[in-house]
Amino acid sequence: MKIAIHGRNFNESARPFIENMFNELSRRKVEVQLSKPFRNFLDQNGITHYSELVYEKPDELFDARLIVSMGGDGTLLETISHVGKRQIPAIGINVGRLGFLATVPPERITDMIQALENNQYRIDERTLVEIESNIDLFDGQNFGLNDFTITKTDTSSMITVHTYLNDEFLNSYWADGLIISTPTGSTGYSLSCGGPVLVPHSQNFIITPISPHNLNVRPLVLEDTAVIRLEVKSRSNNFLVSLDARSRVVDENTLLTVRKAGFIARLIKMHDDSFLNTLRSKLSWGLDMRN
Repeated sequence: MKIAIHGRNFNESARPFIENMFNELSRRKVEVQLSKPFRNFLDQNGITHYSELVYEKPDELFDARLIVSMGGDGTLLETISHVGKRQIPAIGINVGRLGFLATVPPERITDMIQALENNQYRIDERTLVEIESNIDLFDGQNFGLNDFTITKTDTSSMITVHTYLNDEFLNSYWADGLIISTPTGSTGYSLSCGGPVLVPHSQNFIITPISPHNLNVRPLVLEDTAVIRLEVKSRSNNFLVSLDARSRVVDENTLLTVRKAGFIARLIKMHDDSFLNTLRSKLSWGLDMRN
């Protein structure tokens, strides 16, 4: 079995589990390729990983059967950006915090490896959002699993986002920004701005305004076949665009079109991993101090 691993810094409490993972992979003679930043972190902290294979750019990723993300949900989003159109299945080990996407706890890493080796898992296919623009915004990686966001820059006043659905005018959002979220991203930034939770395989996008000036403007759920065109006006003549964990400032001459990507993300889920269980657990549904 050949696997790739990408990760970020993790707490010292996770160290024994990570070391045990590499020992297990070595014992099972699994060929491992590490992302360069994660390899550097492991070397700096004296964690033996038994691997000399490294990738620095997505096109250097070898023909892995799967890729492992070690961190939180943000790390898994980065991992999906490494995979891209190759659609290599990805699984997230949660050594981060919330963990809606990275759902394997460190203490179950050995069980995870056993399940992966014996094909005891399922593939969860997730929609990606894709951005088209008159400039190269994200070094060719113009897709995201969670959301695409437009926001004002730190020093500017509100921005106006003229929004069109399939070339029909929808609304001019006067707000701090606008989020276009996939069902996967519905439990992220969109949720914190009052957006609804969608189950992962809903064939929808969510348009969620960020701190709108008009309080009667609400999040909108629409079909994911829609093409969303955005024109942004700002007093500072610029604004911030974000695609999952990547962001940059652009000027208001930047043209933006958002649509469903022509490929998907494939998430590996253990058989006992349930979105509804995760939802209840992470959002503390049903919990009451009186009970």
